[in-house]
Amino acid sequence: MATPKLAKYRAKRDFSRTAEPSGDAAAPAAARLRFVIQKHAASRLHYDFRLEADGVFKSWAVPRGPSLDPADKRLAVEVEDHPIDYGDFEGTIPAGEYGGGSVMLWDRGYWAPEDGADPGKALKKGELKFVLEGQKLHGSWALVRLKDRPRDSHHNWLLIKHRDPAARSHDELDVLSEDRSVASGRSMDQITAGNGRAPKPFIRQAPGRKAGGRADAVWRSNRGDGSDGGSDDKEDDLVSEVAPTVSKGAAVAEMPKFVEPQLAKLVDRPPLGAGWAHEVKFDGYRLQMRIAAGEARLYTRKGLDWTEKFPEIAATGAALPDAIVDGEVVALDHDGAPDFAALQAALSSGETAPLVYFAFDVLFADGRDLRRAPLKDRKARLKELLGALKGRAAQRIRYVEHFQAAGDAVLKSACSMSLEGIVSKKSDAPYRSGRGESWLKSKCRAGQEVVIGGWTTTGPNFRSLIVGAFRDGKLIHLGRVGTGFGKEKLERLLPALKANEVKTSPFAGPNAPKADAGVHWVEPALVAEIEYAGFTGDGLVRQASFKGLREDKPAAEVSPEKPAPVGEPLAEPAPAAAVVAPKKPAGANVVMGVVISHPEKALWPDDGEGKPITKLELARYLKAVGPWMLPHIYGRPCSVIRAPDGIDGERFFQRHSGKGVSSLFEVMVVSGDRQPYIAIDRIEALAAAAQWGGIELHPWNCAPHAPDRPGRLVFDLDPAPDVAFDAVIQAAKAVRARLEALGLSSFCKTTGGKGLHVVTPLAADPKLGWDAAKAFAREVATRLAADAPDAFVVNMAKAKRGGKIFIDYLRNDRMSTAVAPLSPRARPGATVSMPLTWAQVKTGLDPKRFTVRTAPTLLAKSDAWAGYDDAARPLKDAIRKLGNG
Repeated sequence: MATPKLAKYRAKRDFSRTAEPSGDAAAPAAARLRFVIQKHAASRLHYDFRLEADGVFKSWAVPRGPSLDPADKRLAVEVEDHPIDYGDFEGTIPAGEYGGGSVMLWDRGYWAPEDGADPGKALKKGELKFVLEGQKLHGSWALVRLKDRPRDSHHNWLLIKHRDPAARSHDELDVLSEDRSVASGRSMDQITAGNGRAPKPFIRQAPGRKAGGRADAVWRSNRGDGSDGGSDDKEDDLVSEVAPTVSKGAAVAEMPKFVEPQLAKLVDRPPLGAGWAHEVKFDGYRLQMRIAAGEARLYTRKGLDWTEKFPEIAATGAALPDAIVDGEVVALDHDGAPDFAALQAALSSGETAPLVYFAFDVLFADGRDLRRAPLKDRKARLKELLGALKGRAAQRIRYVEHFQAAGDAVLKSACSMSLEGIVSKKSDAPYRSGRGESWLKSKCRAGQEVVIGGWTTTGPNFRSLIVGAFRDGKLIHLGRVGTGFGKEKLERLLPALKANEVKTSPFAGPNAPKADAGVHWVEPALVAEIEYAGFTGDGLVRQASFKGLREDKPAAEVSPEKPAPVGEPLAEPAPAAAVVAPKKPAGANVVMGVVISHPEKALWPDDGEGKPITKLELARYLKAVGPWMLPHIYGRPCSVIRAPDGIDGERFFQRHSGKGVSSLFEVMVVSGDRQPYIAIDRIEALAAAAQWGGIELHPWNCAPHAPDRPGRLVFDLDPAPDVAFDAVIQAAKAVRARLEALGLSSFCKTTGGKGLHVVTPLAADPKLGWDAAKAFAREVATRLAADAPDAFVVNMAKAKRGGKIFIDYLRNDRMSTAVAPLSPRARPGATVSMPLTWAQVKTGLDPKRFTVRTAPTLLAKSDAWAGYDDAARPLKDAIRKLGNG
């Protein structure tokens, strides 16, 4: 049954007259997306360009044909979708039929969207960047939709070749002059006459499919006997001529000069489960080594020949058999760890002898194309290949080992050794040019390439870089890089900056930096590698550090890189040194992918009804309330009170990250403290906290990822033992009224104990510091106590609190914390800090009814703290009103 997408295609054709496939039978799926280009001598000669997507060939008519010259922008008229089996059609369409004329299979092969983009979404958006791996066309391309005009009956696009090693000017090569069928070797005249051998199929026949019945139908094998392409064990059991399988022993007549490399997709955490090989991510330059006839050449990931930059590695590689090897050149520090700055220094000085080439894949060897072989087989052949190197040669070119332990364990081990991260690869996957889902990279610390758009100085001294990335052709500001500039780095950097200095800003967009004193603009041509701690709410990098300039990537291809979530559950990592896959845990003890050990351990011995609350129940509770809780702890240092033996056992207060801390926790670097802090930025980390025995969560009150900027104020109403809770309720309403009079919104929650918290969210203000916030909170509390001295006190001394409520404003300081909304408490009954509506803050409110057992159900029925984010107000306005009052 033909897909509805082919209705227009079918309506235009009479399949009793034309041998074109009807699309009735589904064509066999392929491991890679296919493309085909058919030269079509219809009423006007043109080339039909077809990309496999969503079960059909998306199709465009290109009147002048494709061009390898990036200066050419060839018109491509969008036409109806075609069936996948059209990829084997070569022959004649009868006169009078739609598209009547001769059709040649001019090129075919595989394609992949760049950067792992979704083809459907990219086409809908109107811009698709992709890589072709065909017999005539290779490299990076783009389809860009033009704006529709009223008279247009079709969508018009431009087909554009990107500048890369496959690009050629017209003087070098007119690719259209290669005018023979890639499937049959026939010319257009031979196809029209029905002469010559039948074409070899690319889209293999689906079971039960009948031949088209015409002499030039293409559902034949190359035997020429009229069979329907059925398989046997001989060479005529055809597969793609582009990348023949190793298992069939398909020989390669000549290795290509360069293969577009496979790239890894950035993810927020490694994948789990069997079938993944995890390798160290090296901090160097990706290079492809091509060895042929005793000579080795080294090419960057864009195909630039860098052999002369690394003569020692090239000389060592020349001793290997003919092959194409994928790897990375790295400089190692005295501890044997990759050092990007040392690599830059070596390139600058020409002292490249100590550099090491780490080889992790082989694409061609033994006169065969190995790309369709699974990774595990390619790596086995690579290890064997490099085994011929001995002594110093074996140290200069090294095989990259891989681990099949839990991905998080391997990442944790890599991070503990100050490595950049890991790359996780599917063991059974072929090598696919471009960025896809079978290679995933996870980093220990966020980092990426950025484009330099300027620099700043203080007097004669260098201060910082102003950096960005391209989005929709415009340079978008990403912030400033103010650290990582040693003397040697500046000696290499400053001449490059001054050589590219311009008078006007290259940045665009609403947050483009201004031309202040000490700002120098740069032509956006220099690419820098940076590390950073995260992004601010405005999309700027935080705590960015300069690592070095990159010469292997064009600035125009640098775009913001955001980690994508992995679609598999996480497991709590094994010890960092583990290299053996852990046993599969029992599903009942796994929460959000985290294995809960000793799930039956009673953390609260009594829930108030004589029943214990276990460690597993805590994990399940945090899973239930996590989506609500996470925005209130995200991006903030978070202290954890741990009670691994329950609330009656020993307790630990932990705020710093370090050895033994789960990699599910984020790490936050805070100025003034040498040790990084724990942060909980994803819901799985809550399960890790439960596994850790973390009962209470106490985040800072800063803005997300901005420890030096207040994000909310918390007024903690702590009653003396002889004060009734109804008085605390009235106190909360009084605080609310005072804040509203100053233009601030407020929200209320229980503390999980005998008090209440009144919380007011603050609008972002980079000029607002903690001193001003604390002074404001103190003044509000002081005035409340002055107006009702019998009810309130601001002195925390217990001797002065009898019969009164202590208004604790001291939580509004840079490093002060407050218990998170919905966090359990290490108190009898497993009470939690429950967010409330103001309608609930009334006589009869009982904080003890909100527990680990009851809170999820009660939360689902409540709209507590609705509109919290929208309620944020600038504190400076409230400070002004308070001063005027």
